[in-house]
Amino acid sequence: MQLTWSHAVLNVKDAPKMLDFYTNTLGFSISDRGPIAEDGPDIIFLSQNHNEHHQLALVATREDEGPSNALNHMAFRVQSFEDLQTLQSRLEALEQKFLPLSHGNTLSFYFSDPEGNGLEVFWDTPWHVSQPSGAVWDNQMDEAAALAWVEETFGQDPQFGRREESAQEFVNRTR
Repeated sequence: MQLTWSHAVLNVKDAPKMLDFYTNTLGFSISDRGPIAEDGPDIIFLSQNHNEHHQLALVATREDEGPSNALNHMAFRVQSFEDLQTLQSRLEALEQKFLPLSHGNTLSFYFSDPEGNGLEVFWDTPWHVSQPSGAVWDNQMDEAAALAWVEETFGQDPQFGRREESAQEFVNRTR
């Protein structure tokens, strides 16, 4: 059995504020919405993929004031370094704090949504690095400089190598 990612449902306090963040900052679209049950709260379904009814859903059922603490973070992959730069511009426009952290195999931004749920948006590098690994990276670098920095920073890792080579090793492992 192989599981594939489908969706996450967040219990939220301020649905309009969260909806604004996930649609305008992260680029999700509303795919559906309606009450969960008669006289129940609305569930708002969001997706960025027309083949997925929803990748995320919001339900306005939280009553506590503090940040959510059951979830460490949700991670989203982007397809290009330019996508990371676009997100950086959006976060900076919101004066949103974020941590640029690289795990060697990714260049990531860590930040929180308006209700304190942890988010990671990352771009895959071409390398495999044993985990856990991490170093703060200079998000002002261009793509070529960032990739050179990753190779220099993580290249001494004994398992450092091209991603496709490590993927084949994973497939060849016995259970």
